[in-house]
Amino acid sequence: MKRVGNIYESIISIENLTLADKIARKGKLNQYGVQKHILTEEEDIRNLNELLKHRKYKTSAYNEFEIFEPKHRIISRLPYYPDRIVHHAVLIKIRDIFVKTFTSDTYSGIKGRGTLKASLNLRKALQDDKCNKYCLKIDIRKFYENVNHNILKSLLRKKFKDKELLRLLDEIIDSNRVGLPLGSLLSQYFANYYLTYFDHYLKEDLKVKYMFRYMDDVVVLSNDKNELHLILYKMREYLKTLELEIKNNYQIFPVEIRGIDFCGFIHRKKYTLIRKTIKQNYKRSKYKQRWNG
Repeated sequence: MKRVGNIYESIISIENLTLADKIARKGKLNQYGVQKHILTEEEDIRNLNELLKHRKYKTSAYNEFEIFEPKHRIISRLPYYPDRIVHHAVLIKIRDIFVKTFTSDTYSGIKGRGTLKASLNLRKALQDDKCNKYCLKIDIRKFYENVNHNILKSLLRKKFKDKELLRLLDEIIDSNRVGLPLGSLLSQYFANYYLTYFDHYLKEDLKVKYMFRYMDDVVVLSNDKNELHLILYKMREYLKTLELEIKNNYQIFPVEIRGIDFCGFIHRKKYTLIRKTIKQNYKRSKYKQRWNG
């Protein structure tokens, strides 16, 4: 595998940091951190360039808060300056490198590959009568929390050889005590990359024709129920090397009897429906808008 080098200097350049700042502030101009930064933006960018150039940048403390829809989660947020600008600056230069390693069956956090794209591709696969009878559906137990820092760093060294870039990525990874913080921009790409070789294993070693992964939710189709049980066993064995586990709520079932609940839709061979809870949440939000309006 060819490793990529000579990236760090382009990441920390004034031009790239200025572009990252412009991208990061889109739709966020009313935020206090953005407004504060705008008052001294040119000086801030020069100072950030110096911090990165002299290896003095350290990730700020995370601000944590809870959300309850679609489920209860702890979200971690970094200050706009300097951290979110740094994350955008890194992604500008390495996003395409990450995406090129992902299989076409990887979704979430990738431009043009959100929930709708995943659902549409699953609907197409369900039209193939050679592989659409049974479904294996899994998700990974506390995926973000259980990403092993040392394993992630080792995987990053399979793709990058730029020592300064790796030092910066290591610092960002280790800024969270364990796992990856939900809500961090780079976490989505780190998480997808953490599982990308698992995806390749399924597609290239196990020859799985139809699989779809939206972050830690995975769907596999087959006409052979025994084959899906074998794939499940091999998934478990592979994920052990990443120190991950499949939740006990995995399912192997006939598609026509139950339908596949994936990315907010219930998928059957002949039709697709929006998940009932999404419709209920939408109605509640519209009711609140009318009540408050």
